[in-house]
Amino acid sequence: MSDRVDDNSVLSDPTLPSPAYSRYAIGLLMVVYMLSFLDRQVLSILAEPIKRDLGLADWQVGAVSGLAFALFYTLVGIPVARFSERGHRPYIIATAITVWSLFTVLCGFAKTFTHLALARVGVGTGEASCTPPALSLIADYVPRERRSSAVAIYMAGAPAGALLGMVIGGLVASHWGWRAAFFVAGAPGLLIALFVAFTLFEPRTKAARRPAPAPGESKETFATTLKVLMAKRTYRFIVAAVTMKAFIQYSVHAFLGSFFFRNHAAELDAMASSFGLKPVGFLGVVLGLVLGLSGVLGSILGGKFADHFARRDIRAHMTIPAIAVLIGTPFYVAAFMVDSLPLAFALLLVPGTLNAMYYGPAYAIVQGLVQPSMRATATAVLLFVISLVGLGFGPLAVGLLSDVLASHGLDEAGGIRWALTFSVLIAIPAACCFLAARKTLKADLVS
Repeated sequence: MSDRVDDNSVLSDPTLPSPAYSRYAIGLLMVVYMLSFLDRQVLSILAEPIKRDLGLADWQVGAVSGLAFALFYTLVGIPVARFSERGHRPYIIATAITVWSLFTVLCGFAKTFTHLALARVGVGTGEASCTPPALSLIADYVPRERRSSAVAIYMAGAPAGALLGMVIGGLVASHWGWRAAFFVAGAPGLLIALFVAFTLFEPRTKAARRPAPAPGESKETFATTLKVLMAKRTYRFIVAAVTMKAFIQYSVHAFLGSFFFRNHAAELDAMASSFGLKPVGFLGVVLGLVLGLSGVLGSILGGKFADHFARRDIRAHMTIPAIAVLIGTPFYVAAFMVDSLPLAFALLLVPGTLNAMYYGPAYAIVQGLVQPSMRATATAVLLFVISLVGLGFGPLAVGLLSDVLASHGLDEAGGIRWALTFSVLIAIPAACCFLAARKTLKADLVS
């Protein structure tokens, strides 16, 4: 395979929708992903009031933030992805939105740890059915040469949703309590589900009318697909790298609000009062803007850079994430260590941007490592691992470490500070895995 992709090679493909429709579809799918992260991450800014109200320990906060959500997310993702290889993907996504939105609303009725954990299981069950069919659709909507940029726009929904979760959760909770924040977060998805069901088309409906099957549409079994994936060194290292990145991001998001409440309480109260807000509302707005806007920018830039530099060397899809991750890590550590609240916010802008640059390149390359009929499954297997390890055990591990450190010489503020600091250092081996994937990328690409 040639390292270079000529711009003139992007020919008109009659199987692709019009550019205008593709932009609409990708934009709508980005909104879907944004809502999924809004419902997923709203808990992070509410963690401290929920902890006090329900009498939870940090490990329980970590469990409902990660493990309870990831439990069914990992179990449901692969079966739904297998169905997505042949089913109507827009209908699958619309159903998923409805499920996770309803369970998000149910989180607001929780009276105990068990109630909240079960509701979060329901949220995870719905969201497991979103990304595998969505990325598979995007790969059918755009040519390969623009795939990283298209996937990056979709993945920008993650930081955008985290932004809205922080802002909406903080402001609503400051006025009406944390339960109302779940009600507000869950409602919009029910409307968006209708747009997905009735305005996104399934490309396979065109293929079904052709007398001969489309290339790559053979009915591979899950075992066959898994064998193909495991044989690809590039895929294995991407899974490892993205899993470690997920461990960091979900851990940080789960406890960042608690970190600031415990380590910068006086300064946070003073700054919030100067804006006429309560601390939870002020922190939600600031963290939402800092992490959300920087994450959206980083995701889009990562996709654009990858598509641009891949014209000369396709391996840029792995080089860019590796460099970005390494540069961003020291700024994370500094943000946890400085005594100044405004400086901590400013420092978070750097890793917030750089650590999101892997979204487009990594997920787009996964789509290209297999034939079209294996794409949803390839994504689901990736999400299975990163959700089980990164989301399921990341916040739980940081919560447990925080409790241990707090009971062995540190208070709650010091425990969460050092637990978060240790977690972000996992970025170093993640960068090494991205570089390892770079070595075999050209040989492993097939579509």
